[in-house]
Amino acid sequence: MNVNVTALKGPSPASLPLEIVERKGLAHPDSLCDALAENLSVALSRYYIERFGIILHHNVDKALLCGGAARAAFGGGEVMEPIDIYLAGRATGEFKGVVIPVDEIAVEASRRWLKDHLRFLDPERHVRILPRIRPTSSDLASLFAQSHGAAAPPANDTSLGVGYAPLDALESTVLAVEQHLNSSEVKASHPAIGEDIKVMGARHGDAIRLTVACAIVDRHVSGLRGYAATKTAVAALALAQARKRTGAPVTVEVNTADGDTADSLYLTVTGTSAEAGDDGQVGRGNRVNGLITPYRPMSIEAAAGKNPVTHVGKLYNVLAQRIARSVASEIAGVEEAYCSLLSQIGRPINEPQLIDVRVSMDDPAVVDTLRPRIAELTRSHVERVGTLWREVMAGTVQLY
Repeated sequence: MNVNVTALKGPSPASLPLEIVERKGLAHPDSLCDALAENLSVALSRYYIERFGIILHHNVDKALLCGGAARAAFGGGEVMEPIDIYLAGRATGEFKGVVIPVDEIAVEASRRWLKDHLRFLDPERHVRILPRIRPTSSDLASLFAQSHGAAAPPANDTSLGVGYAPLDALESTVLAVEQHLNSSEVKASHPAIGEDIKVMGARHGDAIRLTVACAIVDRHVSGLRGYAATKTAVAALALAQARKRTGAPVTVEVNTADGDTADSLYLTVTGTSAEAGDDGQVGRGNRVNGLITPYRPMSIEAAAGKNPVTHVGKLYNVLAQRIARSVASEIAGVEEAYCSLLSQIGRPINEPQLIDVRVSMDDPAVVDTLRPRIAELTRSHVERVGTLWREVMAGTVQLY
């Protein structure tokens, strides 16, 4: 297994005059599509294991959310037209003469996820789940069958995975702010803060500016004054969390498109813009590190919904992120690490056709000395990729 290790050339994003980072939160329509696609993959995998002892071929990584219609009002409004969520892809619908209720699994699993994660969205009344999942093609089913019992199954696709570490100050700040605003602690103390929260971070020199789009739940706001108080609370919470992550100057602005009348506010019935204001799609949101980082290399693969056994579009993005994180944290002197992995369809997943690790150090000449250790650490992660599916099934792997 050849591992290419080189010195990283060029400045890090944190050293540039400008930097932009985005995080789409839990109930952003794109995040909802990612979540429901991945939730369906896990639900199918569990069903397959329970009935047949193995995960069967599936890739349900195509989802489209068509926003509904709602009338928000202080004190409580109503959803007038439900949100349509199309779940599409391929899945094994019959195995050894047993018919698998793929559509029923899709609807039930989606409604359960929505009920568990969105406080004010009724998955029965406010959402229509529309499965459009077709049978697996015979060639991919045959290829996938080779994975049964194999320590290193053949790759489902020729695909690229990328990762980097560590997060810089702006990246960690943006991520922490959204996660805090969507934490159970904040929701308990500020129930008017909805789950659809997007944080856009911009750094100009040392100064960080955060623009927060936060859906505010109408039933918990009595009027314009209450709405303004909730916005002030969001800004204060975001600023306090940001200051835990960076000593740089930080400013926070919330719902900057708001006007002065009730019908010009980011007021929602359900806590998500999907009820009326926005649509969503798998793969348009966060990468596997939870961020959108245009100043870093990114794969456009949608990791969510791909099968966790052979689809390198999922596995290699998670793996590349882990390799970069390990190199940056375990190899003394490495300031930043980047990893790129390239698969080849049909080739064992623990044999990438290309492994590229680039590291940034104070003294680039030291890379020659550290190259064997970095390569060894990288190989150890690649060799274990065949067990990564267990972590995905357990829900311990971040994918969006």
